[in-house]
Amino acid sequence: MDSIEIKGLNKFYGKKQALYNIDLSIKQGMFGLLGRNGAGKTTLMKTLATLLQKQDGEIIVCGVPVENAKEIRRIIGYLPQEFSMYPSMKVKEAMEYLAILSGLNKPEREERIDGLLKKVNLTEHCSKKVKALSGGMKRRLGIAQALLNNPKVLIVDEPTAGLDPEERVRFRNLLSEIAEDKIVILSTHIVGDIEATCEDIAIINEGRVIYNGTINKLLQSAEGKVFTIVVPKKELPKWKQQLSITSMHTQGNEVYIRFIADTVIQGAKVCEPNIEDAYMLYLHTSGVRDILSEGEIGGAW
Repeated sequence: MDSIEIKGLNKFYGKKQALYNIDLSIKQGMFGLLGRNGAGKTTLMKTLATLLQKQDGEIIVCGVPVENAKEIRRIIGYLPQEFSMYPSMKVKEAMEYLAILSGLNKPEREERIDGLLKKVNLTEHCSKKVKALSGGMKRRLGIAQALLNNPKVLIVDEPTAGLDPEERVRFRNLLSEIAEDKIVILSTHIVGDIEATCEDIAIINEGRVIYNGTINKLLQSAEGKVFTIVVPKKELPKWKQQLSITSMHTQGNEVYIRFIADTVIQGAKVCEPNIEDAYMLYLHTSGVRDILSEGEIGGAW
């Protein structure tokens, strides 16, 4: 079975170190890379895709050392966070142009393009100009172009940021379907995307892997450490200083707070952890606070 093996990977930008001794083993299926914006996820993805050079360590992608950039690019499809594609071309024209650049002959191009546009549900939009597509359609077109060479590995970096809920679900379902016979790496700061699609995940923070394992084990690590408490609204500022809050919502003059802690406090009740709780627990133990205020997690529960 194909896999990606990363051992002792470090990456520097000048004197600033961006990745610290990364060790990961990624097998076929969906793999989630979860972390805050700026945690090092994009640097890691670009290094895997040979867009950045590693300083030291080892990366083997489906048996191919990452130093062999030409061969790596044959087996990896990459959808970057900021995706742009020939805005004045029609969808099918853009795909045909990219297929020619990829070296596909005419019969291959016709079969591959028609099949991919059908897979990403863009067949009926093939005559539209790329600039006329919605954000979700452009992301799906990005997936189609990344799959032109039928790669063994697909890397997608923050693919659902800015999409509406319906388009996000459609996109996640598409990635899950693709992952049936490929390695798909989903890099995101959106916990819900990971929870809905991935079994194996890694959490990266400040260039370091702080968790590597399954969703179930991540949840187990938070058992007995997640609580709820109801407090008067006027006392909320005090509680925000005291607690590591994962979510909260207001009802009248009361605020329902969900938080993580090593021990229960008076008036609080233990509750079943979810992925957001466990994610914040790992960030909290790594010295990261105020996650809720950054808007990355939290909300009604």
